[in-house]
Amino acid sequence: MFLTTAALDALSVVSPVACAGCGEDDRSLCARCLSGIAPHPVTNVLDGPLAVTSALRYEDSVRRIILALKEQGRTDVSRPLAGALAVAVDVAIHGEVELATVPPSHSGYRRRGYDPVLLLLRRAGYRRPEPVLRRVRQTERQKTLDRGARGLNLVGSLRARHPLAGRRFVLVDDVMTTGATLVETARAIREGGGEVVSAATLAFTPRLYPAISSTSL
Repeated sequence: MFLTTAALDALSVVSPVACAGCGEDDRSLCARCLSGIAPHPVTNVLDGPLAVTSALRYEDSVRRIILALKEQGRTDVSRPLAGALAVAVDVAIHGEVELATVPPSHSGYRRRGYDPVLLLLRRAGYRRPEPVLRRVRQTERQKTLDRGARGLNLVGSLRARHPLAGRRFVLVDDVMTTGATLVETARAIREGGGEVVSAATLAFTPRLYPAISSTSL
């Protein structure tokens, strides 16, 4: 049986916790790590083309905090992370658009009991996006593959649930590593007749994207 996100939050309050970024005792995020997730949006352009605005750099304490949310059930860090994601989403939105997220893998959802991206969007005050895509085949876990294999692993793995003609979307994901997930998500939406305006992520891996453009707020 999975704990609900509310139950996980309550548990983190009554049980001793350590900072998800540095391990300091008795606080979810210490002041130093909290300041480290202040958003500084940058925009990278993927093949497609697809402009992706990311709030944070996926390294050091930021990486540890995000992994704590995704792999350790630390939903107590979701509110400050949600604030950072909201900044990236707001930069990425142009005109009348809908948000679209990547459908989680069955194994990932079973392991966590929740979808981190939907949790962050809810904590940021956004309405739950309509699930417009579905997975049509099994894929390997992306983290086990190199950059080239990640793209091949995902090609053709998503499909629109119904025709999307006339609808405009901003894609939202947690971490952009190689960008393969966002490229496949955009392909599936465009194949379904929808328009992909841009994308937003909580963080990106800077060593894979050395050429970045700063986005002013």
